[in-house]
Amino acid sequence: MPESAALIVGRLKYRPKWAVKRRDAMLGPREPKSLPSTSPLAGPTRRAAVGLILGGPLLGACAGMSSLSNPFSSDAAPAGPPQQPQAVGTGGVKVGLVLPLSASGNAGVAALSMKNAAEMALAEFQNPNIQLLIKDDAGSPQGASQATQQALDEGAEIILGPLFATSVPSAAALTRARGVSVIAFSTDSSVAGRGVYLLSFLPESDVNRIVEYAASTGKRSFAALLPDNAYGNVVEAAFKQAVGRRNGRIVAFEKYGADRATAARTVAQALGGADALFIADDGDSVVQAADAMTAAGANLRNIQLLGTGLWDNPRVFASPALQGGLYAAPDPSGFRSFSGRYRARFGADPVRTATLAYDAVALVAALARTQGGARFSPEVLTNPSGFAGIDGLFRFRADGTNERGLAVMKVATGGSTPVAGSPKSFGA
Repeated sequence: MPESAALIVGRLKYRPKWAVKRRDAMLGPREPKSLPSTSPLAGPTRRAAVGLILGGPLLGACAGMSSLSNPFSSDAAPAGPPQQPQAVGTGGVKVGLVLPLSASGNAGVAALSMKNAAEMALAEFQNPNIQLLIKDDAGSPQGASQATQQALDEGAEIILGPLFATSVPSAAALTRARGVSVIAFSTDSSVAGRGVYLLSFLPESDVNRIVEYAASTGKRSFAALLPDNAYGNVVEAAFKQAVGRRNGRIVAFEKYGADRATAARTVAQALGGADALFIADDGDSVVQAADAMTAAGANLRNIQLLGTGLWDNPRVFASPALQGGLYAAPDPSGFRSFSGRYRARFGADPVRTATLAYDAVALVAALARTQGGARFSPEVLTNPSGFAGIDGLFRFRADGTNERGLAVMKVATGGSTPVAGSPKSFGA
């Protein structure tokens, strides 16, 4: 049974059909100014999350369909024949869902799975007052602009999507003129901003969580080996900031291109002064980087290895060099439960991004039911209490990025095991 998807506002509880019998619902959103200090709901409980099944990591190019993938490889293949618009549900609140349904290859496969998950969310939510306006953007900025314009013209109060970072600005240019919010599925934080919120797993969240955890266990000196690409640039900035916040020090830092050997040798020579080694890349590349470190003479069993959610990959689990490494990622139990319900409904496995669409639809359905006319306003979407979803807590920041509550997982042969669970509420 998955975590409860109840949304509780005040004393009212709303749950999807599969969660009706659950009693472990979390507290819901509360506007900070709506409760006096004498209210029994004031104080620490106001930090509890909206109990609403949401969330899921994003893969930008939809490569690596069963695991978390590099979000910065986001070029869609040429589109096939456009998919016809579709309306699902009969509710009074219209919501645009923009996906690359006709894109070729993995992008189109992911879009179909996300569309299925969105429809599943409507079916599992009790009597949602939502009508989904499903639009195909063909995986292009031009398609996103056309799809968004169609949804807005049909009365959409909020847009869910697009998937690709290159398409988000095209949609945002239209929604901002109408004062309509966007919840996009990109992991490129540069496309977030006023009225554009990212429902995805940002690399920054992974880095912050794993560095914080390592520091809490006494790690103070860090070495790092990162790819010299867009993903590596984002991770580098987050890593240096996270280490600085914990008054740690970076004793070695190198980036690599196709040749990992030179960077690996440089880092290996400095490992004697470090008590943690951070490697952030996708599954194949992490294994190759670890092998390069071993070839350079590093004994990786004598240092704590750290990574990001891209380590959630069978190749990493099978690597002898990476055994015992720690990485930040969603607790996998939420996705397993979601996958079981998806398989029962559609007869196939969902892609890992499918939770994004489910989460987004569940969120807007709950807010439409509970938040009145301000349901999709920035004040509601950026409630500091956040939301609790399939993959743990998250909250939108005012700048459109998000903060995630992640577990810390340990690499083991055949899989991974949690060593620190996801937080149950956000701090201040």
